[in-house]
Amino acid sequence: MSDLLILDGGTGRELARIGAPFRQPEWSALSLIEAPQFVSQVHAAYVAAGADVITTNSYAVVPFHIGDARFVSDGEALAALAGTLARDVADRAARPVRVAGSLPPVCGSYRADLFDIAAARPVLATLVRGLRCYVDHWQAETLSTIEEAELVREILAEDPRPLWLSFTLEDAAVTPAAPRLRSGQPVEDAVAAAIRLKAAAVLFNCSQPEVMGDAVDAAQAVLRRQGGQLRVGVYANAFPPQPKDAEANSGLDEIRADLTPKGYLAWAKDWQRRGASIIGGCCGIGPEHISVLRGALRAAT
Repeated sequence: MSDLLILDGGTGRELARIGAPFRQPEWSALSLIEAPQFVSQVHAAYVAAGADVITTNSYAVVPFHIGDARFVSDGEALAALAGTLARDVADRAARPVRVAGSLPPVCGSYRADLFDIAAARPVLATLVRGLRCYVDHWQAETLSTIEEAELVREILAEDPRPLWLSFTLEDAAVTPAAPRLRSGQPVEDAVAAAIRLKAAAVLFNCSQPEVMGDAVDAAQAVLRRQGGQLRVGVYANAFPPQPKDAEANSGLDEIRADLTPKGYLAWAKDWQRRGASIIGGCCGIGPEHISVLRGALRAAT
């Protein structure tokens, strides 16, 4: 597709690689607190690699990582700083670069069983207040349940900027024809919900490359049936499958040997062939991967 958008890749591992302050429990939020120049450096690396979209470093600005007290006192300011850093890098770019406002699963990545709407609502509202002056679209990501997506839409209300909803998938699909969210909900139901919630795009992230193609097919089937106009996107992980009870961001996992930039490109070409028009990377995918995607996928359009 001629309107292909290239996303950035993962942030946490890249911060650790370049020597930024990085440890538990703060994870990638620690750089916002102690050395925000490293966050700008990561954003700039992805722009140089060819990303059309850079994502605010707000994924770990949640009580799970920075603690309840710090979130109450500093959460909105840290989200605003994450927005400012991304916006400044995008505005300095020699070509148009969009800023995605990352809205994470505030009760824990991969843990649909931990989602608590009452606890999540004020956290998401705080992040939205902090980010709203700086972003071009909202990117609710690594969503394990449809209910998380519904809450994001509730919090955003009538905000005019586009909403992208990105769901994380069971890494071991039940059958090739029935990809599911980590909650067990069918991908087709999630895509139908994205249409109902007036999203501009539905994406799949933070899961193995092997399950993404079937999710793209499922999304396209729903769009054909319902006449939806959503864009479809993918940004997969480069580390091995995680157990159902995995602790969110509990450590830096080993990278799969086959998911070199060229290895990841082979998957990305398949997603593009199936109809994905937004492609980037999640955990373990770095600027070197994005550079290869930019050159090869754009050349194919």
